Amino acid sequence: MRGLACASRACVAKLDNRQSFKMPSLKFIAAVLALVAPGLAWAQGAPNGDTEAGARKTPMCAGCHGIPGWRTAYPEVYGVPKIGGQHSAYIVKALQAYKSGERNHPSMKAIAANLSDQDMADLAAYYGAAPARTASNK
Repeated sequence: MRGLACASRACVAKLDNRQSFKMPSLKFIAAVLALVAPGLAWAQGAPNGDTEAGARKTPMCAGCHGIPGWRTAYPEVYGVPKIGGQHSAYIVKALQAYKSGERNHPSMKAIAANLSDQDMADLAAYYGAAPARTASNK
């Protein structure tokens, strides 16, 4: 039998290099870490959001994000995104990006500039728990 060596009446399977365990590539490991690490960091360092507190903080958002089909004219004409049902972590990251200047929309920068980390977490919890709104279920 190929791949077997018999010694003292017991056959011991030889490991064939072609059938041995193949280590994952460094690119694969890096990709997995890149996907998992931000979620772990956010979960450990971010405050927990409170949906009730978030509901009390929505008037500043509802003027644009609460109107189905709303289009703004400043700084350019575009449809305002629906944020109900969006992932909480995405909302927090977007608000942080507006606050830091990484995202550049004048109205959102002005609103985010005054939000604490807790405010962002509360708003994200509120909008993340809301049912998703799409063009078909406006």
